[in-house]
Amino acid sequence: MTGPSQGCVWSFFMACLLGASLQAATVEGRVTLPEARAVTVPNKRYEVIAKGGVLALSPPLAVVYLEGSFPPAKEPALAQVVQKDLLFSPAILPIRVGTRVEFPNLDNTYHNIFSYSAAKRFDLGRYRPDVRPIPSQIFDLPGLVTLRCDIHEHMRALILVLDTPHFVLTDEAGRYRLDGLPAGSYVLKAWLNSRVVREQPVVIPEAGVLQVDFP
Repeated sequence: MTGPSQGCVWSFFMACLLGASLQAATVEGRVTLPEARAVTVPNKRYEVIAKGGVLALSPPLAVVYLEGSFPPAKEPALAQVVQKDLLFSPAILPIRVGTRVEFPNLDNTYHNIFSYSAAKRFDLGRYRPDVRPIPSQIFDLPGLVTLRCDIHEHMRALILVLDTPHFVLTDEAGRYRLDGLPAGSYVLKAWLNSRVVREQPVVIPEAGVLQVDFP
């Protein structure tokens, strides 16, 4: 009797997992991105541009995220912004509040990463690639953080700290997809630059795909 009973329990457990996965909803759509600059970025590498006090990405991308009330993370996440070829990679990093970000130096020269942003102020000091442990910071407040290098003035990157676990970068055509969303009423937002954040109220169903575009 033990074998069949265990088999029934296992089948029931798997059925519950399958049912739970089927209940998760998806939001997908497209964000109309700003026009790219006339001067293209070499090798399709993204860079942060500043014009009239507006920080934006070139070529353009958007960060789409679901705003609402969510349970706290079970454990802090870890992410990286790499310094390579005198550039930051990625040029924009969306993370959840409480994430620790490491800043490995892969160049054969010194870097000095700092931020004067209200959401996070820090200065890592000058360091070479062989420094251990890798310099890092915990981002515990939501907001936009601008990264700079005190040695290389052209280097710049953005960290968008969000109070939600549900976010994604669009592709170059503005397409996005958010999976595994809980049912309920929320606000769906699309970050385009430091001055433009579009939003739409949404009602996430128990299951299925919801189409939401940002014209």
